Amino acid sequence: MRIAFFVWEFYPKLVGGLGTYAIEITRKFIELGIDVTVFTLNPGDLQTHELWKGVFVHRPKIIDLSNVFPLIVTDDLRRWGTNLKMFCDIFSYNHLAASKFINELIMKENEHYDIVAVHDWMSAIAGLVIKKEIPALPVAFHVHSTEQQRSGGVGSEVIKHFERSIAESADKIVTVSFAMRDHLNSIGFPNDKIRVSWNGCDPRKYNPETVKPSAIEEIKRKYNISSKEKVVFFIGRLVWIKGVQNLVQAMPSVLRDFPETKLVILGKGGSYDDLVQLARRLSVEKQIRFRSDFIPEDERILHYAMADVCVFPSISEPFGIVSLEAMSMEKPVIVGARGLSGFREQVTSSGQEQCGIHINGEDFNDVAWGIKEVLKDPDRARTWGKNGRKRVLHYFTWDNVVQNTLEIYEEALGKSI
Repeated sequence: MRIAFFVWEFYPKLVGGLGTYAIEITRKFIELGIDVTVFTLNPGDLQTHELWKGVFVHRPKIIDLSNVFPLIVTDDLRRWGTNLKMFCDIFSYNHLAASKFINELIMKENEHYDIVAVHDWMSAIAGLVIKKEIPALPVAFHVHSTEQQRSGGVGSEVIKHFERSIAESADKIVTVSFAMRDHLNSIGFPNDKIRVSWNGCDPRKYNPETVKPSAIEEIKRKYNISSKEKVVFFIGRLVWIKGVQNLVQAMPSVLRDFPETKLVILGKGGSYDDLVQLARRLSVEKQIRFRSDFIPEDERILHYAMADVCVFPSISEPFGIVSLEAMSMEKPVIVGARGLSGFREQVTSSGQEQCGIHINGEDFNDVAWGIKEVLKDPDRARTWGKNGRKRVLHYFTWDNVVQNTLEIYEEALGKSI
C-alpha cells in the first residue's frame, strides 16, 4: 500500500497531539514496509522536500496571501482579525500541496498512490481538490476534532463548511474515539462512512523503568520542588477547552489539605497570561510552576516521571494522547469525562482495573476532589498507575493503531475497486 498523507503539523513543527500522531503512525507504516509520502506545512525555513526516517516529506513553501484575502473573504473570516494570516497560510499549503501531488507526482512522474489520508480541516481543501481531480483515488478523512467541538458549539462557519464538504466527498471518515463518532453523527456526518481508530502511545519510550531517579531529582531541583512535596502535573495547550483554569482554581482547596504540593503546568496557548494572573489573584502563584518554552520529548517524559498525579480536566476532548503517556509512565490520572470525552474510553474509573478518576472538568471543586482522592492514598495511587500501564500495553500501542487504520484503508480500497 502507498499512502499520501496530508497533515498540517509534522516534524519539526509540532503544536499538539496531531503532530505526535502523525510522526508515530508514519514511523509504524514504514516499519511495516508501507510507503508513506507526507505533505505538510513549510513556514519558510524548512527544506521543501526530504527523506526523514524513511518518510518522504514534501513541504511546498507557502505564499503569503494575507494582503489578498481580506479583499475577497466573507465577514466570517474577517472576524478572525490577525488570525486571518493563519487561514491564509493553511489555504496556501493546501493549494500548493495538492498541486504538487496531482500535477507533479501523479501527472508528470506517473507515481501511483493507493489512498490519500487528510487530517482535520487544515488539510480538507487538498482532499477536496484531489477527490475532484482524481475521483477513483480513495480519500480517508481523519477527524481529530471539529470546529463545533473546539469552539463549544460556535466557531467559524467557513471551517464547518470545509469539514462537512470533505466528509461528504471522502470514502471513509476515521475518528479517534466512539465519543467523537457520536458527535459526528449528531452534526450530520454520514454515519455509514465513520470508523473509529483510537490513538496510541509508545510504551517503550514512556517507560518508568528507563528513568533514573537522579534525573527525577534533578528536574525537581530545576523547579525548586523538594523531595517531600507532591507534584500535580498538567501538559497540553493552554486554551479554555483544556480546563486548565479550573485546575488552577482547584489549587487553594488542594493546598488546604495537602500544603506540601506543587502544580507544574507545561504548555503554550492564548490563556497563558490569564492563568498566571489567576494564580496571583488566588494567592497560589508560589505553588504553581508555569513553563511555556519548547520541551523535547525526553524531558517531557521526566515531567511525567516526577508527577504524583497527572490531571487533564478538559471540558471537551476527542481523545487526548497525554493521558496515555501518563498511564504508560504508571501515573494515576484525573480526566474530564463530561460531555464529549475520549478520556472516558481510556481511563477506567472503578473496579479492580481502575487507573484513575473521572471528573467534571468545568467544576473546579470536582477537580480538587479528584486530586485529593489520589493524594490521600499513595499505595492505591501506585496500584492505579500500574493498572494504567497494563491498559496501555493491551489497548493503546501504536501497533494497534496502525492495524486498525490499515483495516479501514483496505475497506476503502475494496469499495473503490
